Formats: sequence, C-alpha cells, structure tokens
Amino acid sequence: MPASQIAQRWSHVLSVRDKPAYLALADAIARDIQDGHLNLDDRLPPIRELSKALNLDYTTVARAYSEAQHRGLIFSKAGSGSFIRTRSIQDAVSVPSLIEMTMNMPPEPRLEHLLGQFRRGIKTVSEQGDFHSLMRYKDFGGAEEDRKAAATWLSPLLPHINCEQILVTPGIQPTLSGLFASLVGSGHVMCCEEITYPGVKAISAQLGIQLCGLPMDKDGVQPDALEAACRAREVKALYLNPTIQNPSTLTVPVSRRLELIQVARKFGVKIIEDDAYGMLPVKPIAPFASLAPDIVFYVSGLSKTVSAGLRVAYCVSPTVAESRRLASALRATTIMAAPLNVALASHWIMDGTAHLALAQIRSIGQARQRLAGQYLEGYAFDAHPDGFHLWLHLPEYWLRPTFCAELLSRGVAVAGADMFCVSKVLDAKEPATLLSTHCVRLCLGGPADDLRMQTALQIISEVLGLR
Repeated sequence: MPASQIAQRWSHVLSVRDKPAYLALADAIARDIQDGHLNLDDRLPPIRELSKALNLDYTTVARAYSEAQHRGLIFSKAGSGSFIRTRSIQDAVSVPSLIEMTMNMPPEPRLEHLLGQFRRGIKTVSEQGDFHSLMRYKDFGGAEEDRKAAATWLSPLLPHINCEQILVTPGIQPTLSGLFASLVGSGHVMCCEEITYPGVKAISAQLGIQLCGLPMDKDGVQPDALEAACRAREVKALYLNPTIQNPSTLTVPVSRRLELIQVARKFGVKIIEDDAYGMLPVKPIAPFASLAPDIVFYVSGLSKTVSAGLRVAYCVSPTVAESRRLASALRATTIMAAPLNVALASHWIMDGTAHLALAQIRSIGQARQRLAGQYLEGYAFDAHPDGFHLWLHLPEYWLRPTFCAELLSRGVAVAGADMFCVSKVLDAKEPATLLSTHCVRLCLGGPADDLRMQTALQIISEVLGLR
C-alpha cells in the first residue's frame, strides 16, 4: 500500500494523539486491521518512505513497526519488508516486548522425541528409588554415582579422570567464586583475558581480588604478557575461558595452551579453566586440564550444553587431596547442588538424553549461526560454527552505547564490550589501541523461536546500515 495513502489516514491519528507517536502509529495499524483497510500479508511501506510521508524521523517509525510486531500484528522478511500477519485483532498473538540477546543461554531443543525423553527422565527420577533422600541435605561434592556420571560426561575431554577428584556443584558461577576465594584471596592478584566473562569481574570485585587483564591476539592470552605480569607482581592464579570464549568466541590452540602452561609452571601459578563451552565443538580440543593436570582446576557444567535451569556443574582438582580441601572451602560459602537436580542430571547423562540434548543445541546453534551470517553479510564479526554467540565488530561510524541504545529502542537488547573488558574500553572514534573491543556480543540462543531470531537480526542489520 502506498505510503501517501496510509499517511492520509494516519496523519489525523498523529494530530490528535495523547501518547508517543510510535505507540499511536502501532494503534493505527491495529485499527486499520480491525476496519479492513489492512489485510493478511499486505505489505507496509518501507520505514524511510513512511517517515518522510508523515514528517517523522526514521527511529519513530521503526519503533512503531517494532511495537506492532511485538503485538503480533506484523512480521518482517529480510530484504522484503514488513507485512500484516493477522486477519483481526482477536487473532493476533502478542509476544514479549523485548528480544533478549544479552544472556548467553543455549537455544532450547524442541524436537518432540527429545522433549519426551526429558519428561520421562523427570518421571523416572521422581518415582524410582528413595524419593525422600532427594529432599534432604547431602554431603557437599556429590554422591559416588553422581561423580561417576560426571566422569562419563567429561570423558571425551578428560578420559583418564579420577572420580575422587570431581566435585558436583550448583553451577559454574558459585564454583568460580569458591575457587577464587580459595586459590587467590582478598588483596592478591589473578590474571585473566583482557576481555573476559563479566562474572569474573563481579566475583573479583566482591572478594577484593586484584584482576589483571592480559592482552590477547588471535590465539588468546599472550604468553609474554603473562610472564611480564608474573615478574612484576605475585600472581596467584590465571583464569581462562579457552574454548569458544565468552565473549570473543576465540578458541585457544593447543600450541598456545602449552606455552601458557610453561609460563604458569615457571612462576608456580595455578590455572582455573572455565570450560563452559568445551563440549560444543564437533572436534573437541584438549583442555588445559588434560595437558597439565597437576596445576589446573577444571570447571565445566550443563548450563550451556543440556539445560540452563539444571544448575549443575563439575569441578576437577589436580589431586584428591586438593579436591577435599576445596570441598571444605566451598562448603563454607556455597550451598550444595540440589539433590533432585543432580539426580536428574546423572540420569540424563547415563541414559543418553544429555548427549542428545547437546547434539540438538549444537545443531540449532549452527543453523542460527548460518542465519546470522546471511543478515550480517558485509559486516565483520567473530564466531565459532558450533557456538551460539557472536562478537560483532561495529562500523566506525557507530558509538557502542548509541548502537546498543538504538537497538533497545527497537526492542532488541545486546551487550556492549564495556561489560567484558577488564581495562578501560576505547571507542573506534578515539585514537585507540583496543579497536578489537569496539564490539557487541549477540547471543543467538536467547530468542525462543526462529521468527524472533530473524526479527532481531533484521533489526540489527537495519541499524548497522544507518549512518
């Protein structure tokens, strides 16, 4: 429908509005659907054309279309435009107003046979065995059968693991908190990547740990930088997220892992390996813990590979004695993993459900990576084909905060590099040495379905193109 024809009807709506223009325009779309002026699959005018016809700025009309989409009135097709998706207001299906891409959640498996296995596992765990034992406090670190299940799960990465070295914990975040407190402590120094998981920054600040961000290249933390830090200060530990790193998506090659291990050994530095994404690659890479089992504390979990809601993780210490010492330290600050969740996790691991979930999460992630590549064609970004987040490099004409705010105004939330950088982040328009941080992270697992995923990517693509 021509923009001029729509503008004639909608100009009156705007002249008598008692609300923001973008909401009035969304209401006008709803009214035209109800009155039969707009019908199923009708194409709306392009945003720029309509904004000119209504004498409004581009952002206002874009927000109106976004609001109409949130109400279930319209949908967008990449390269084609926006279309009416419903025959009447009564048939419209409203969706949450914000497309969340800031939380790095795994995509949710939706295959019916897999969901059936999830349900059967829950039923089996609740009906078999001693149900009351699942409702009681348990010894910290997990029962023997749960540590054996953990060893089974981790065996592709750590094939010679000793069950007595494993602690079952309530998620990676509290495990890292316990490790930082035990191995580093208040007032001491811990090194990490210069761009790192935000939880590391938060935990370190809370515990009074001095965090030293180390410069990175395409292979990860630079060994010379680690050595320089160790010579200048007494470094207690090195934290690394080396596989599909959050947020950069970088995976440290074995050669660089061996170089960092050599420096850590030289200065007596323990390595804390956060391998949350280590199970995702089709071709797994040897963890630090398999290359230097005597100095590495290895942490992995099920939140990125099976279910974010399970809150079950595994910590592998270099020795049984260190595992017991760590258990004592963790017991003082960390609540045990919920027995019911642990039992369910172990059941899913042993009956194969967890591995099916991993394969499905990986498959959905791969498909969404391909989709993102189509929408972001021509723009620079880093990604791992088996992961589910991207590190998008912004064009120089965009400031990070402005870009994030513009997306938020259109209903898409993303995380800027400032969240992840240990040192001050420079912007692309400043005389910078950290241009690799002129980025935002896009989490592809957050949108619940492919339609919302496509909508988010379409909006991001449109905003990237604005100058």
